[in-house]
Amino acid sequence: MPGPVGGHQPSLGATVRSAPPRRPVPFRQFVVKLHSRCDLACDYCYVYTMADQRWRSRPRVMSAATLARTGERIGEHAHRHGLEGVSIVLHGGEPLLSGVGGVARAVELLRRGAAPVPARVSVQTNGVRLDDSFLRLFDRLDVGVSVSLDGDRTAHDRHRRGPDGQGSHDRVEAALHRLTGSYRRLFNGLLCTVDLRNDPLTTYRSLLAHQPPVVDFLLPHGTWSAPPAGRPPDPLHAPYADWLIAVFDEWHADGGQQTRVRLFDEIIQLLLGGSSRLAGVGVSPVAVAVVETDGAIEMDDTLGAAHAGAGHTGLHVDRDTFDAALDQPGVRAQQAGVAGLSAECRACDLHRVCGGGLYTHRWRAGSGFDNPSVYCADLYRLIGHIRRTLRRDVTALRRAAR
Repeated sequence: MPGPVGGHQPSLGATVRSAPPRRPVPFRQFVVKLHSRCDLACDYCYVYTMADQRWRSRPRVMSAATLARTGERIGEHAHRHGLEGVSIVLHGGEPLLSGVGGVARAVELLRRGAAPVPARVSVQTNGVRLDDSFLRLFDRLDVGVSVSLDGDRTAHDRHRRGPDGQGSHDRVEAALHRLTGSYRRLFNGLLCTVDLRNDPLTTYRSLLAHQPPVVDFLLPHGTWSAPPAGRPPDPLHAPYADWLIAVFDEWHADGGQQTRVRLFDEIIQLLLGGSSRLAGVGVSPVAVAVVETDGAIEMDDTLGAAHAGAGHTGLHVDRDTFDAALDQPGVRAQQAGVAGLSAECRACDLHRVCGGGLYTHRWRAGSGFDNPSVYCADLYRLIGHIRRTLRRDVTALRRAAR
């Protein structure tokens, strides 16, 4: 989900559209980059294969001192804003490269620093190293586990390979078998990156075989300056929407009973007048901060797909609070609601549902993030399809009630 820390000037500069001042929303989720390297070499990874290559100069592992200070900063922020709890995600790279002892130390130091505010800790892993020793640890420490899986063997191994070129599917399947056995209570869900070459229903059904509580379908990262694979400039074509609609129709046909698909759930919630907790749809304020292995406080690390240093804030846990990050123009832009959208987005009838798409996907050299998502056509078609489906459902219910 993977630099320099001197100075306090954000790298976004004029690329951030101005928005009226509003009270910032405190961070509630903290992504801690426990290890900056990975044991896979996925060719679509935003950390290692895209514009921002600062990972090369960062420490491989977050030190005990930085972990302790990060926990203290989280606790300080939570106390200052009266938060009843926070979420901490151990991330990378691949966090399990830190080893069982390293992960145990990280959980202990982060929770100790955040206390007395309770911290719900989870780990996002590629699953390759998820063995019984890690699962026993997570069971003892009550750490949730999310695993990346792109579908069946063909779909998954298309991208998620090791440095030797060998696919990782079989190792991930074995890890999921262990996780969903005696340790199922720890299973948070699956993350699946969409590839248009993979059959959508085969992919969806292969994920369902693990009975995940939640599935997150992720659009591959891209921008207007570096478009994602298969995303044509013609707005009449929306291949990612077509892929997701095929999954939605099957998911909807069984009432979503087999799993939650977060993207669909959040769009439905928004269409019914609610708010979203998922970055990439809706206009709810983004409330996530990232801490890199060197202690740098950054914005969403997927911004590395846009340009080098796009997530840079110039802040560091040793000297800066998370409240200082709330004052960053890039953070304010992502908390500005409708006012933070481009003029083109604000003129769209679905802007409160779409929310302009993921901030990263709006980037275009020359105009910065003041654009609709590069997936604009796909989001519009997908949301429109779900809206029509809901209307048919409501009409059928009204007729049945007569």
